Amino acid sequence: MARRYDPERRQRIIDAAIRVVGEKGIAGLSHRSVAAEADVPLGSTTYHFRTLDELLVAALRQANEGFAKVVAARGGLRDGRGDLAGELAGLLGEWLSGDRAGVELECELYLAALRRPALRPVAAEWAEGVAELLGGRTDGVTARALVAVMDGICLQVLLTGGVYDEGFAREVFGRVLGGAGGCG
Repeated sequence: MARRYDPERRQRIIDAAIRVVGEKGIAGLSHRSVAAEADVPLGSTTYHFRTLDELLVAALRQANEGFAKVVAARGGLRDGRGDLAGELAGLLGEWLSGDRAGVELECELYLAALRRPALRPVAAEWAEGVAELLGGRTDGVTARALVAVMDGICLQVLLTGGVYDEGFAREVFGRVLGGAGGCG
């Protein structure tokens, strides 16, 4: 039997893994569950991703793109003239008001790095990438602190089911930046 050429199969497998984690959590992820979701033979998942950690790394990289797209769409982080605290609060609000399931999925994959060392470099890439974006507006230590505050606010909103309070976030970012005004 001739092998079918399927250049999109790897991407379909990643997309299926993201859907499986979104529906069943990381505990529900297996090569078998992903193969069924992607409608591909089981051997295809293990061909493209030898281990589940390799598949999770690809899924986390793709999930990280969700936040990166919000950052890119706003474009304000590179503009040194604006109110950085306000920009960050707005950015976080836009992200959290988007597809809630997608945000939860991104956070779940990000936090999976606690138990899966293979994911740690990808989680670190995300944090470093955001800190690098902020680096043009503030020093490195403050940029990393802002990323930590963003992580904390996101987790609090998601874990408590609370409503995002943009004014509170702006105030906290302003304090980290050195004053309630939040000028970066």
